[in-house]
Amino acid sequence: MGGYKQSGIEGVGLIPCGWDESKRIKDVFGHSKGLSITKEDLVDEGIAVISYGQIHSKENTGTTIIPELIRFVEERHIRGCANSRVHRGDFIFADTSEDLDGCGNCVYVDSDDIIYAGYHTIIFSSPKTDNRYLAYLFQTDAWRTQIRKNVYAVKVYTVSQKILKECKIILPPEWEQIAIANILDTSCEQLNSIITDLESQIDKLMAYRKAIITEIVTKGLGKSVPMKDSGIMTIGQIPAHWDAKKLKYALASPLQYGANESGDNFDDANPRYIRITDIAEDNTLKEEGKLSLRADLAKPYMLKDGDVLFARSGATVGKTFYYTSDCGPAAFAGYLIKANTDRNKLNPRFLFYTTLGVGYENWKNTVFTQATIQNIGADKYATLPVTLPPIKEQTVLIEYLDRVCADIDATVSIKSAQLYAMRKHKEALIYEYVTGKKRVKEVQ
Repeated sequence: MGGYKQSGIEGVGLIPCGWDESKRIKDVFGHSKGLSITKEDLVDEGIAVISYGQIHSKENTGTTIIPELIRFVEERHIRGCANSRVHRGDFIFADTSEDLDGCGNCVYVDSDDIIYAGYHTIIFSSPKTDNRYLAYLFQTDAWRTQIRKNVYAVKVYTVSQKILKECKIILPPEWEQIAIANILDTSCEQLNSIITDLESQIDKLMAYRKAIITEIVTKGLGKSVPMKDSGIMTIGQIPAHWDAKKLKYALASPLQYGANESGDNFDDANPRYIRITDIAEDNTLKEEGKLSLRADLAKPYMLKDGDVLFARSGATVGKTFYYTSDCGPAAFAGYLIKANTDRNKLNPRFLFYTTLGVGYENWKNTVFTQATIQNIGADKYATLPVTLPPIKEQTVLIEYLDRVCADIDATVSIKSAQLYAMRKHKEALIYEYVTGKKRVKEVQ
């Protein structure tokens, strides 16, 4: 079974000569849509469903169903919807994604339980009950290239039934599909264990970091200073010489919405145009996909050193960014809100640290319970409770947090690099087997 041929799939390249590259998904699978339900229809017990939110969950490996992916609806929602039920060997694809990487995310059904596909999903059903090989193929960036180059985006990327149906698949002989899946099941189980352990270590470090920040921005460094009730549920007790007010009373100017512009290709001659998607988890700006905004349009929205940006809607609502001049000249986009603090009352970096604490998280959740859409506008951010130590003490607390967080971040960076390496190793192993670059022993 020697020799290779072109697969005809961009990114996949050569495949073994004995493999079939002529099929598209629609040639092998039937298709249907998930239930017409919403998040509001979910209940604690009932009929099991998997919707797009769970498909995009980091717990979803794409090769098995775990309990964390299951939600429930009342029985009335499935009446007359037999086509929305999935069976062993089927796939549930998300029909939308907030980023390009998520285009192609799917759940593989390896269960005989009664399960339905939920909202924003597309089902591909198969008479075969073992499609584990394809489950692994669908996880590869090489295979997903044909999805990503055809999707379109307005606020989110749309992954249509039409796009998915036309995607080509490669099919080794049946026995080899099973052999490949068996090898990958064993190898990926071992790698997943290491990955899960590293993720747990990072999560614990980040929780520790958040706890320290919360302690410092609400209690300070003094362990024996007199305390008082702040009068704010999400803050609790604070040092007696501190104050606590709504954010609007500690600003130099009212909160400001960003520019309602689409932006242009990045050009050093114009300011950078910062969108919420440009902001990385470590408070840096991503290099990929960056845009500029024409200088005349950017002028009312130019950022100054120490400005704090708040995300106002979408999956990242509440996320914040601390701008410094090291980022270069920049303006900010409409889904962001700028806070310019009164430096005599509130150091902007102290405000930024406040948004990294538990109290801010609790405040966001309180705001969310009062609205059906996760959106926090300037009027709500203006009411954000903030602690106000004396300004000199704020500087001391900031310097302490800078040191402590830098130490934690250094450890997280090491663990993250290890995690990245393990994920890349797993991705490469899957790619090599599902494209025939690495063969099972029976054909070597």
